[in-house]
Amino acid sequence: MKKSVLAVLGLLVAALALVAAGCGGDDDGGGAVPEGTPTALPSSSCGPIEFEGDGDPQLLIASDLPLQGSSRTQALQIQDAIRYTLKQNDWKAGDFNVGYQACDDATAQAAKWDPGKCSANANSYAANDHVTGVIGTYNSGCAAIMIPVLNQASNGGIAMLSPANTAVCLTTTAGSCSATEPDQYYPSGTRNYARVVAHDAFQGAAMAEFMQSQGVKSLYILQDKETYGLGIAVNLRDSAESLGIKIAGFEAWDGKAASYEAIFQKVGQTDADAVFLGGLIDENGAQVIKDKVAVLGPNDGKVALYAPDGFATQTTIDEADSASANMWMSVAGTPIDAYSGTAQEFVAGFSDQFLDADTPIDPYAIFGGQAAVVMLDAIAASDGSRASVLEQLFATEVTDGYLGTFTIDENGDPAPPVEGTIVQFTIYKATDKLDTEEVITPEQTTVDAALQPTSSDSTDTETTTG
Repeated sequence: MKKSVLAVLGLLVAALALVAAGCGGDDDGGGAVPEGTPTALPSSSCGPIEFEGDGDPQLLIASDLPLQGSSRTQALQIQDAIRYTLKQNDWKAGDFNVGYQACDDATAQAAKWDPGKCSANANSYAANDHVTGVIGTYNSGCAAIMIPVLNQASNGGIAMLSPANTAVCLTTTAGSCSATEPDQYYPSGTRNYARVVAHDAFQGAAMAEFMQSQGVKSLYILQDKETYGLGIAVNLRDSAESLGIKIAGFEAWDGKAASYEAIFQKVGQTDADAVFLGGLIDENGAQVIKDKVAVLGPNDGKVALYAPDGFATQTTIDEADSASANMWMSVAGTPIDAYSGTAQEFVAGFSDQFLDADTPIDPYAIFGGQAAVVMLDAIAASDGSRASVLEQLFATEVTDGYLGTFTIDENGDPAPPVEGTIVQFTIYKATDKLDTEEVITPEQTTVDAALQPTSSDSTDTETTTG
């Protein structure tokens, strides 16, 4: 199943690359700052150009996030974190006035990110000469569609910086990746994509180590078949196996199903003492959680429930209601209640300007703020052309930033010192909110296991339902 998914994705990426090529290429990879004021991106996907500085905007950045569905709450806070950063910088990056458009890659019908919308958005960005950078995406599957289009945009390609994508294969290779990943995403031969969040080999390792500390002996893994969900499920599986945790099953759930009780009845026939949900709350995740509890009992009972950052939002608690109680969820970075220094300053200023007193800050808001800082710094250090912004993005050096001290490595991943918060993961426990349980910096050997599967065949245990 995994191989067929990757094959279809590869064909889709190849087709999109041809569309992107039609946007025009630049033989010397350079290009000057575009003249005039920016033309707005299509209103079918994007809000109006926002600019509160002096004069007129010269360059345009866009955010590409799912503004419909269960991830909407996180997406809106990431958007506001970008606005906050622009306000803090007087809507400037160095000598350049920077306008902003907030774009939606979701549809009402899908109630989540949509492949067609991601493709259309990417081509709109590539065709608009004033678009100098894109902050996004939230979903790794959408990024896989968008990266190669922006990679071949005129004047050197468009810098794309994600605050949230965690799929390993977007930037580096692993045993779980296809033979053509990640190169298939960069047809020009030059990297144009980076992220400020650690990839899922780290998250899988951190969650596996937490499970081991909780006494998990046998684990049943469910995944939603998407790029992110399947990826984190495989990373977690291989990390868990390396720690001696038995994998009782590896199965997919159908996000359009009305009930998942049959899946959990199957889980109940094994010796599994824990279930892991590799995927997104958007994939009918609340119903999956409810049916888990209905069939297997409460999450602090015989069978514990674990999930990655695709579930780590207040929306999960609100939509699953009491069924979410005592489930465990992981998110990259330091706990919100432990932020200090510039991170705490961000939280205070952001919360004051954009959140009601009773609205909790989402864990990914600070990643949105950090992505905006990195993007504006890259533009400020550039000559304003796409090629120059891209070059400066990969020269990023952040010292005592919101997420600690880190650089962007040649693959586009954050490269921290060991003590940096970028390699820490917070385990939250669901109550009426996300309560901090533990902070884990995974051992490199466990991370390596996620990158190099211990299974003789990475698809041996995969089955599908529905």
